Amino acid sequence: MYPMAPLIRTALNATARVAPGPAGRWAFHLFVRPLGRARVRPEEQPLLASARTGHLQVRGKDVVTYAWGDGRRPVLVVHGWSSRASRLTALIEALLACGYSPVAFDAPGHGDSSGRASNIVEYRETIRELHARHGDFEAVVAHSFGVLAALFALRDGVRTARFVGLGGVGSFDLLLAGFRAGLGLDERVVRCMRDHVERRIAPGEPGIWDRFGADRDPGELGAPVLLFHDEGDDMVPLAQARLLARAHGDRARLVVTRGLGHRRILTDPAVVAEAVEFLTAPADEPSPSEAPVTAG
Repeated sequence: MYPMAPLIRTALNATARVAPGPAGRWAFHLFVRPLGRARVRPEEQPLLASARTGHLQVRGKDVVTYAWGDGRRPVLVVHGWSSRASRLTALIEALLACGYSPVAFDAPGHGDSSGRASNIVEYRETIRELHARHGDFEAVVAHSFGVLAALFALRDGVRTARFVGLGGVGSFDLLLAGFRAGLGLDERVVRCMRDHVERRIAPGEPGIWDRFGADRDPGELGAPVLLFHDEGDDMVPLAQARLLARAHGDRARLVVTRGLGHRRILTDPAVVAEAVEFLTAPADEPSPSEAPVTAG
């Protein structure tokens, strides 16, 4: 993942001891870089061609947005890290078929948007802008890191009637642990990065770092939650979905799949059908906290 990891490790760990500011900036710069830019797949092209494409300015970056349908019953769709909106084509097409108006975006540094990096604060700002433009969402559907980012925004003024998460990250600490392990960084480097975020990225929001975790203050969401997660997900452990399900209590249901991994879960017909059924079901319909494993 980091070809120069030994050099970076040595330099960052040493810099954090004598110059915390530069160490925090450098570490943050590495942490928020996507692992490449996903391209549109052939099967995704017709859906993108039918979208109304728009643009937002988020911290000096041009964010490309997409909208379908007649504008009524908007549903926000949020892609994951190193991904793009078109990866959720199967879900967007199913939402359109049911009369919803899907809204999506390519985060900064992703898809067709500008920039070389993004972060959870920029995701939140983009989602806020789309909420202001389209009104309260009938639902929010998110994948992977998009789950973490969407729930952060939904605890901060954005409103939705329902939430669907697929292969979702629940704990911000999981991302930090992977970053530290990948480079062999000291805890001191993470403290420098936290200081950089709170002083430079979100200076008017003291303690924002502690609010990144998707299990933080779950009562603020106040909406039913459906979670899908594959037992063999090699990117995000199933424990993350169980953490989210516990945090949201009786409002949440977890469906554990087999054989879909982290990406095919987005296109599996059974998953798509169950997500749509959840969105169209009566609001007071009871459900078990964890559904049986479904075949992939």
